Amino acid sequence: DVVFESACFDGTCIRKGALSLGMRTEASAKFEKGLDPLNTLPAVQRACELVELLGAGEVVDGVIDILNYVPQPHTIRMDPERVNALLGTDIPAAEQYRYLARVDIRTADDSCPGGPADVTIPSWRGDVEGIADLAEEVARFYGYNNIPTTLMRGQTTLGGYGAAEILERQVSSVCRAFGYDEIITYSFISPTQYDKIRWPEDYQRRNSFKILNPLGEDTSIMRTTTLPSMLEILTRNSNYRNQDVKLYEVGRTYLPGGEDGLAIESKTLTLGAYGGDMDFYAMKGAIEAILQELRVKDVTFRIGSGLPEELSYHPGRFAEVWSGSDCLGWFGQIHPLVAKNYGVDAEFYCAELAMDELENAKGADPEYVPLPKFPAVTRDIAVVCDRAVTVGALEDCIRRGAKGLLKDVSLFDIYTGSGIPEGKKSVAFNLTLRSDDRSLTAQEADEDVKSILETLKAELNAVLR
Repeated sequence: DVVFESACFDGTCIRKGALSLGMRTEASAKFEKGLDPLNTLPAVQRACELVELLGAGEVVDGVIDILNYVPQPHTIRMDPERVNALLGTDIPAAEQYRYLARVDIRTADDSCPGGPADVTIPSWRGDVEGIADLAEEVARFYGYNNIPTTLMRGQTTLGGYGAAEILERQVSSVCRAFGYDEIITYSFISPTQYDKIRWPEDYQRRNSFKILNPLGEDTSIMRTTTLPSMLEILTRNSNYRNQDVKLYEVGRTYLPGGEDGLAIESKTLTLGAYGGDMDFYAMKGAIEAILQELRVKDVTFRIGSGLPEELSYHPGRFAEVWSGSDCLGWFGQIHPLVAKNYGVDAEFYCAELAMDELENAKGADPEYVPLPKFPAVTRDIAVVCDRAVTVGALEDCIRRGAKGLLKDVSLFDIYTGSGIPEGKKSVAFNLTLRSDDRSLTAQEADEDVKSILETLKAELNAVLR
């Protein structure tokens, strides 16, 4: 006597058991996906039928059927318009119902209505639970290759970089072109970092956000400046005997004043470098390249205006970066006392530029300008002025004194020595003059130069050498 058994096992139990035991079999792969328990009786009946067909035995009456769980057919609301909205198609409703009938998903009267209707899900389709599953069945029979490529219906947003992201990528590209490597530092620092950079005890430290569960004293507050983080990395490289180092970071700072007591999160571009040919003017050149890439206009470099941040920099090698009436940031050599606090003798040069201010000062996209049709007239002038007068102030004065013909001004010589009075210096510029609608005469060029010299004399007491 032979007893045939046909069983269906719980998919979750089989999956977890096979995973915990590390025993993956063909049977576990089938049962863990969930099979129809109502197929057990037809399966054993088929086995008995084969026994008789092969003449291997005689089937006797009697079946013991234990049904611990009988899945009942359930219904789902089928909405053809919703299916088309999910798939981005325009399939007729009747055709959708015919597709579903192929997998035994039918309406109560086995019809193909033209609108929404309840459909019965067979017991062997336990994976069909909602309208999205019905849409998948329709898509399989309709053909994925027949579904057109379209944007989402309704209000859509095309992907792409935002203005701030484009700005950050542009700035990073220029920094990398100048040999600067990107770093990413923590946004929390130690309160003692403010002492290292020579900030006053009550300046911004009292406004720093304290972390409730810090990892340690060295990471107990949110930074209000990115300078300590940059100096820490520069110091580490110096201690590792790295000779030439150029680093940049676009990092966040956290200042009070936000809504509901939250912080104002701002991004700052921080440059840091030492060694090699790095000096004040090399850092200034990198900043000028960044501003040129962003097409920032009316750029001037001014002597420090007494900000507390200025205490971290060398008093004679520090400058603020302005665009018109907006301060974009500052740069210069780190104060020797600050470098001493970090235990290094190297000359560190750093720059801090506010990304929000850079975005506001960013110029419009470039437009094509045809090459000039008329030749330029060049003039060289050398003026004697006080040594305290900066070249930037002289250039601004020259541009204001011109009568509209000046196209470019460039410095080519600074001289102090024989023939120049004590406390004075000689500064020479090359002027390029051109008109867009005619060729200039020598008289017109001389009149423009005369106006420039008069403005220099009146505003800066700079006279022609």
